Amino acid sequence: MLSAPRFWWLPKPTLPAWLLWPLGWLYGAITLRRMRRTGADLPIPIICVGNFVAGGAGKTPTTIAIAELLNRRGETPFVLMRGYGGRLAGPVEVDPDHHAAADVGDEPMLMARHARTVIARDRVAGARLAHGLGASVIVMDDGLQNPSLTKRLRLAVVDGLSGAGNGLCLPAGPLRAPLADQIDEADAVIVIGEGEAGRQVAAAARSHGRPVIAARLEPLGTATERLRGRDVLALSGIGRPEKFAVTLREAGALIVAERSFGDHHAYTEGDIAQVTTEAKRRDALIATTEKDWTKLAALWPETEIDRIVVVPVKLVFAEPDRVESLLAAASGAPGPA
Repeated sequence: MLSAPRFWWLPKPTLPAWLLWPLGWLYGAITLRRMRRTGADLPIPIICVGNFVAGGAGKTPTTIAIAELLNRRGETPFVLMRGYGGRLAGPVEVDPDHHAAADVGDEPMLMARHARTVIARDRVAGARLAHGLGASVIVMDDGLQNPSLTKRLRLAVVDGLSGAGNGLCLPAGPLRAPLADQIDEADAVIVIGEGEAGRQVAAAARSHGRPVIAARLEPLGTATERLRGRDVLALSGIGRPEKFAVTLREAGALIVAERSFGDHHAYTEGDIAQVTTEAKRRDALIATTEKDWTKLAALWPETEIDRIVVVPVKLVFAEPDRVESLLAAASGAPGPA
């Protein structure tokens, strides 16, 4: 998958963006009409974790955090994903011991290690499978713009650094539909990390009467200890590689090179050979994400295993009680008959 053009993420539209604006206006109008359709009702609540833009905003760690909070409430949450990049159409429950990223997609492989996960290109069929397997609540990863299911709670995730980008719709900018209209289709906005772009989206959400919840990503485990003060080559194939770089710097790493592939990149042995060769030349560690490791692990040479550092992250809410209240309201009420 190709990386998003840089002009998407500039504070104001540039000439290429304005030239594409008519297509963006049309795309946004079509998406907004689709968002407002009525979806199918299920006997259990659907909680959607989506975003306003194309590309990474932090949906996956947010979904994991929401599923963990629901577990603490005594719920049996299942995560529902499309399975982007996998060959299986579903509906099928992801088994990380038997499936590979090529089967179900890299994000579902990661998600299934945290919560029971179903992939399905037909979201209604996937939700019904999850319900049949015992789900008491479904957390829909992505799908804010997908009208197939009626959602009890719609959470929009925003990256504090990039916000809404240049404020235009695809392909002129990163928005999937006009920002103000999408805010009206969300119940709350979660802003991850600091940044003026995120503060602007938060202000817009508050002006529409939507609660704004601050959050941050924190690296887990021993990765921080290994990275602190070390020269590091950052390796990733995610939507917003600069977010990973920020995480590494906050962990104390000294980034000497970055190798960023497109989101959901299918790594090859040639990719790994190039990266490891450069890292050895620089006497640097190689840091990568949990999501990337779902594809890299099977290819990574045993001779270079001590050079790789997988950096898992956890989403931490600044005010977890506010999130708990939203989840209680969404999951506590009885679902449709």
